[in-house]
Amino acid sequence: MVPSPLALLLALGAAATALAEPLRFVDCGSKDGSIQEVNVSPCPTQPCQLHKGTSYSINVTFASKIESQGSKARVYGEMLHVDIPFPIPEPDGCKSGIQCPIQKGHSYSYLNKLPVKSEYPSIKLIVKWELVDDQDQMLFCWKIPVQITS
Repeated sequence: MVPSPLALLLALGAAATALAEPLRFVDCGSKDGSIQEVNVSPCPTQPCQLHKGTSYSINVTFASKIESQGSKARVYGEMLHVDIPFPIPEPDGCKSGIQCPIQKGHSYSYLNKLPVKSEYPSIKLIVKWELVDDQDQMLFCWKIPVQITS
């Protein structure tokens, strides 16, 4: 039996959304590193629809311009130009896929989780994710628009 064109189209669409696509992001001050790619999974379209009670995978590929013994992540929900701290399970970059000490000129794949708690309000906002080096300088900083939904 030959599958219908509609069935093929639906299958291809499902396969495409299952893969993490690099996101369009705004660099918000990466000084000591340069971002090569940002992935949030699952996030098939932008703005990312973040469902309450779900955890999202974050993968940032970046190149370091400096040496650093360690790194620390800070995440914010930005509303009306105000940064509200957003807790993440593991702020230590050296426990999030980065082999420390960080070497100048090397590329790294930073991996973390973004849990969206059930008690968060349903709202549109900007997620701002920073990774700072041991001198509190930005290895990377990126922003994406999101919609928190039930």
